[in-house]
Amino acid sequence: MDKAEDLETLGEELYSLIHPKHKENAGKLTGMLLELPAPVLRQMVQDKATLSEGVEKALRALQLAQEPSKIPCKDDDDLSVSSDSLGEQLFELVDVYNTGHSQKITGMLLEQHKQAILNLLSDPKLLEEQVNFSLKTLKEQNMEGTGISDADDAERLGEKIFSLVEELDPLHANYITGDLQLCTYLNLINVKDVIP
Repeated sequence: MDKAEDLETLGEELYSLIHPKHKENAGKLTGMLLELPAPVLRQMVQDKATLSEGVEKALRALQLAQEPSKIPCKDDDDLSVSSDSLGEQLFELVDVYNTGHSQKITGMLLEQHKQAILNLLSDPKLLEEQVNFSLKTLKEQNMEGTGISDADDAERLGEKIFSLVEELDPLHANYITGDLQLCTYLNLINVKDVIP
């Protein structure tokens, strides 16, 4: 069976599992899930809990995309647009891709100007491109030995840093945490260049 046939079969199986509970959005949800890697899809077909989790994430992303009123449309200088709110919305959409690096990728994407983030929130194709690019960058870092090898430890560290920063500056916690993670990465690159 080639990849296209395998994907079609997985799509049909997913659709038949999703349709009974989500008749109106079964096609969209199935399409969103089919963007995930085939092993993840096979796991979803076999494990109802994994499928439910994936469907819930896709539903949240779909709801955010269908309700533009939840996405702020203000200028960069307008302080009423909460960085945390943008970060939370972006995280929900990034987490749909099940990369295992949702927090890191969200932090990377939050380094952009607010208008670019708003564009990501409203354009699923652009978001997918950015997530894939960020994931590729993370994988290249790990291959070069400059990234943290244990994704779970890195995620826990990021969460801990975020919680500490959030106590000090809740409005800018996402940006500061992202900056700290970026600085750590840049320091690792510099150390690698200095040590033979």
